[in-house]
Amino acid sequence: MSRPTRALIVDDEPHLRMYLKLILKQIGFTDFLEAENGQVGVDLYKEQTPDLVLMDVNMPVMEGLEALELIMQHDEEAVVVMTTSVASRQAVEQSVELGASHYIRKDTPKEQIIELLDKLIREIWEED
Repeated sequence: MSRPTRALIVDDEPHLRMYLKLILKQIGFTDFLEAENGQVGVDLYKEQTPDLVLMDVNMPVMEGLEALELIMQHDEEAVVVMTTSVASRQAVEQSVELGASHYIRKDTPKEQIIELLDKLIREIWEED
């Protein structure tokens, strides 16, 4: 299977969507969808079925965990990585229970985020 190239970035802060897009470009993503809240993210996922979703936990209209749950109900093969400023143990555990592939704090150094996402992609898409 070829490497994924299409990502959906769901975050209510435009500068963070831009930052995450720059990170994804460094690991080969070329096609981006953006959503400012969980509801828009769920709708875009259902319409476009991107390869990867980066989902903020705390957002207006619909929280990230609720959006994660709806996406996983729609597509149990979805690859969703939760991103957050506050990584409480409860939120991490709930994300995993709901089907998130990974959980990344936004204050993680950029190089470490790139490394984590690249490793995740290699594991999921089984690139040799």
